[in-house]
Amino acid sequence: MIILLLLFIWSFFIEPNLLTVKRYKVDNLDGKRIVFVSDFHISKLDMKRLRRIVNKINELNPDLVLSGGDFIKGHTGKTTMPIEKQAKELAKIKAPIVTVLGNHDGWYDKYTVRAELEKVGITVLHNTNTKIGNLYIAGVEDLQTGIPNVDTALENTESPRILLSHTPDIYFDVKEDVDLILAGHVHGGQVKIPFVGALICPSKYGTRFSDGDFRETQNRMIVTKGLGTSIFNVRFCNMPEIVVLEKTI
Repeated sequence: MIILLLLFIWSFFIEPNLLTVKRYKVDNLDGKRIVFVSDFHISKLDMKRLRRIVNKINELNPDLVLSGGDFIKGHTGKTTMPIEKQAKELAKIKAPIVTVLGNHDGWYDKYTVRAELEKVGITVLHNTNTKIGNLYIAGVEDLQTGIPNVDTALENTESPRILLSHTPDIYFDVKEDVDLILAGHVHGGQVKIPFVGALICPSKYGTRFSDGDFRETQNRMIVTKGLGTSIFNVRFCNMPEIVVLEKTI
């Protein structure tokens, strides 16, 4: 009973509030140090967690911050921190921010989320792209609440280019060569069993793309475990993470 109680406390109250950094070596980033984050899911009481995330990103001193979206907590907005309040905190990040939106953002009100983020200078991509230095960043709409169009998102771009998607489920739809695909959404499964892995992921591919580095086509895809939780505020053997992309030396 004591072990079960300790596991419960760890999974519901400790691990979801931790923060780790995972680093990947990536060629062709135009010399930039990039931070990738996703799935914030900021609740009304999460200001301390949001500030910790912002401070940690600034400590990492990125040239550019990319995001997979899902700032909203829950489906209806009743439990989420107002997006305008989140945006003011995110604006304290000392680097340009480019994001796509997630399914929770869409269920809440993707137009409001987009407008509030853009008010503070955050670039929101929706089957569009932008150029930072010599690096193109393209982003597709969320699969559940929008209509992702990879071809439109990549229009008039060239290498080096990164494709942002909230979900990894678009992986096999990317027929053009891109330097990197970044995705989140599945939270690493939230709960992982040692030697077994993630139990379940909200993906048509099951746990195949739960998190990590994938090279199953001509394109490389990195999927983050994300920062927050959905449905249940639980994580086990699956700590929230910030991803750092650094050039190969």
